[in-house]
Amino acid sequence: MAPKYDMEKMELRKNLRNVWHTDLTHSIQSDTPYCCFALWCGPCASYLLRKRALYNDMSRYICCAGYMPCSGRCGESKCPQFCLATEVFCCFGNSVASTRFLLQDEFQIQTTQCDNCIIGFMFCLSQVACIFSIVACIVGIDELSEASQLLTCLADIVYCTVCACMQTQHKVEMDKRDGKFGPQPMAVPPPQQMSRFDQAAPPSIGYPPQQGYPPSGYPQYPPQGYPPSAYSQYPPAAYPK
Repeated sequence: MAPKYDMEKMELRKNLRNVWHTDLTHSIQSDTPYCCFALWCGPCASYLLRKRALYNDMSRYICCAGYMPCSGRCGESKCPQFCLATEVFCCFGNSVASTRFLLQDEFQIQTTQCDNCIIGFMFCLSQVACIFSIVACIVGIDELSEASQLLTCLADIVYCTVCACMQTQHKVEMDKRDGKFGPQPMAVPPPQQMSRFDQAAPPSIGYPPQQGYPPSGYPQYPPQGYPPSAYSQYPPAAYPK
């Protein structure tokens, strides 16, 4: 079981105010070609997305983005490209989840109930298929073995589909970060901001404050210290001087 400290940090993602540019149910509509690419070549998509999430600076790379006990102990600093390739092929599920957490913490994106239900259904179906396979091996009934094979096949289809949609969601989010949906791309954060579980709260970087927040020198509503939120559609010049 994960330490209580780590579980508390996971809970923080439920209270963040930003949301994904597209949820899992609409990610395939947002970028259908990339979703097909992520479906048929998931590890390749995971490699490219993690590298892009690190702003193409592999000196930032840590195995599983620092979320696993093995992180920082696999010689990443000596050969980060090889370590990332090993991660995405040998621990594909962890690589997708780590990139997701990386983006959530950097951009302060909340964990939505809809996405949680889809991901939870995927894991539950995989566990049920595993249990059926074990029971079928023990009992030895042909009908039960066939049922377990069908359930395993269904679980694999759901797993691959959800992972493809998740990676498309990550890609669309980074398109937004890089200015493909707006005039100004985001600045690259300093390297220390890429660390995750060693911080008491997610780093205060990501998207600009929500519209309606006045610039420096004006009264702050709500008070300072409130977590920054989605996009700002009005530049400082739009405020009265």
